[in-house]
Amino acid sequence: MARPSDVADLVARARRGEQRAVAQLLSLVETDTLAGRSLLREVAAALAPHAGRAHVVGLTGPPGVGKSTSTSALVTALRRRGRRVGVLAVDPSSPFSGGALLGDRVRMGEHATDDAVFIRSMASRGRLGGLAWSTPQALRVLDAAGCDVVLVETVGVGQSEVEIVALADTTVVLLAPGMGDGVQAAKAGILEVADVLAVNKADRDGAVRTARDLEQAVEMSTGDDAGWVRPVVTMAAIRGEGVDELVAALDQHRAWLDDTGQRARRRRRRAAAEIEALTLERVRVRIGDLDGAGGLADLADRVVAGELDPYRAADELVGSVDSRATARA
Repeated sequence: MARPSDVADLVARARRGEQRAVAQLLSLVETDTLAGRSLLREVAAALAPHAGRAHVVGLTGPPGVGKSTSTSALVTALRRRGRRVGVLAVDPSSPFSGGALLGDRVRMGEHATDDAVFIRSMASRGRLGGLAWSTPQALRVLDAAGCDVVLVETVGVGQSEVEIVALADTTVVLLAPGMGDGVQAAKAGILEVADVLAVNKADRDGAVRTARDLEQAVEMSTGDDAGWVRPVVTMAAIRGEGVDELVAALDQHRAWLDDTGQRARRRRRRAAAEIEALTLERVRVRIGDLDGAGGLADLADRVVAGELDPYRAADELVGSVDSRATARA
C-alpha cells in the first residue's frame, strides 16, 4: 500500500508524463475514495497546486448514441492538433465484481500506444448522476499530468444524471436520429444540460430533421443566462465526419468561457459543491458513529412512537454530532 512519502514522488513522475505513475495515482484515488482512507487527503493536497489548466469536456447522452465512438474520434482530432488528452470513461458496474463492465474500452484501442493519451475506465458502482465517486479527484490527476483536454464520458443522461454539468467546463450532449425530436429533448431537460448539442450517426435517415428540431428547440429555449447560444453539430463519428466541427465548437465555447469569466464562475461553483459534498459525507459518517440514546435509530423510534417530531429529532441529532465533535477536539 502506498505511503504518504510515495505520493509526492508519484505526483512528480505523473507531471513528467510517466503513464505508470498516472495509473498508480488514479488507482490510489479510486480505492481510497471508496475506502475513505486518509491518504486521499495527501493526494489531493499534492495535486492542488498543479491542477486547473485542462479544459474538461463532458460527453453524455442516451445509450446507443455512440458516446465511446465519438470520444475516440474526438481524441483523434485533438491529437492531430498536438493536444495531450485524458479520457475518463465512466461505465456501468458489474453486479458481481463492482468493476466497469466495458473496462476494456475496445472502441478506443487505436490510442493505446499513444503516450500523449491516457484512457481510464471507472465504475459508477451504482451511483446515479452518471459519474463515479472518484471522478473529481481523477480529473485532478489527469490535469496535473499535463493533459490539455480531459474528456469525461458518462454512463448516460436522464433527469437524475446531470452531474456532469457541475463537473465539466463544456458539456456535450450526443443524440442520434430516431431517439426523440427537439421537443422531447427539451422536455427531458437535455437542452439545459448541454453547452453543445451533437447529432451523431448523421449518415442515417432523419439526421437532418433531428438537427433542425434541436435548432428550433434551442431558439425557443431561454438559452444560457450569460448569452451563449448552443450550437448543433451533425457528425458521423465512426467515419470521422463532422468531428472537426465539434472540436471547433468546443474551442469556441472555451474561448467564450474565458472571455466572459464564466470558466472561473463555473469552477467556483464546482469547488463549492465538492466542499459541500465532502462536508455532508463527514456529517453522515459521524451520524453513523452515533449509537444508543441520541443516535439516529433511537431518534427514529421516538418519532414513530410520537414522542418527538422530526424537527426536534433533527435538532437533537445535530446536538449529538456537535457534542461528539467538541469532545474529540
